[in-house]
Amino acid sequence: MKRILVGIKRVVDFNVRIRVKPDGSGVVTDGVKMSVNPFDEIALEEALRIKERGGAEEVIVATVGPADTQQQLRSALAMGADRALHVQADGVIEPLVAARALLKLIEREQPFLVILGKQAIDDDNGQTGQVLAALWNRPQATYASKLELVSDTTARVTREVDAGLETLEIDLPAVVTTDLRLNEPRYVKLPDIMKAKKKPLETLSLAALGVEQRQQLKLVRFEPPPQRQKGIRVKDAAELVAQLKKKGLL
Repeated sequence: MKRILVGIKRVVDFNVRIRVKPDGSGVVTDGVKMSVNPFDEIALEEALRIKERGGAEEVIVATVGPADTQQQLRSALAMGADRALHVQADGVIEPLVAARALLKLIEREQPFLVILGKQAIDDDNGQTGQVLAALWNRPQATYASKLELVSDTTARVTREVDAGLETLEIDLPAVVTTDLRLNEPRYVKLPDIMKAKKKPLETLSLAALGVEQRQQLKLVRFEPPPQRQKGIRVKDAAELVAQLKKKGLL
């Protein structure tokens, strides 16, 4: 069966104003709305469109995270994914651990394409897709703004680079990470949410997959950005230049 595996991550909703804990140990998540990482939603939408065009027979969504992450997996199932795989793990999940867990799922499910968001909006690492491709020893195309299946063994990816657009042809299976301009995720309707409750969701553990949860980076302290100073209004260009000189900017 031609399968696409999509990796998603649970993050604080992008509309929520982030607040740092008083002791600086992290950000406040209690009572805060959590959602699927926006770039991962784009990855799932692209997988679903490929399936709807007849390019795949099944879309599987997977995540590594705490028990509450099942809510986001159900959202992905409501969007149209066929199955969900939840690798349950608490604490900080670094990109290397996530990639190793996804590799084990790849070995089990044998997808011809793995699609991830280019980065998660909580830590902005942007590493999981690249690390996964290296561990899997398969081609990768990052920051995709267009994805086409040329044949059963080849895909064409347009990606955004500093100088403009770059088009790559990669052999399948492969890893693709998605950028904002690839598509606009569909709106989930209530009937789809109800149907998602009956779709299969399998729970596993890192230990069952043979993956060790190691934290190689120590998060020392979180601090909010400094408050922006109140601006002033100047009468003319001469006063503007004088103020800039006063602040040492000229």
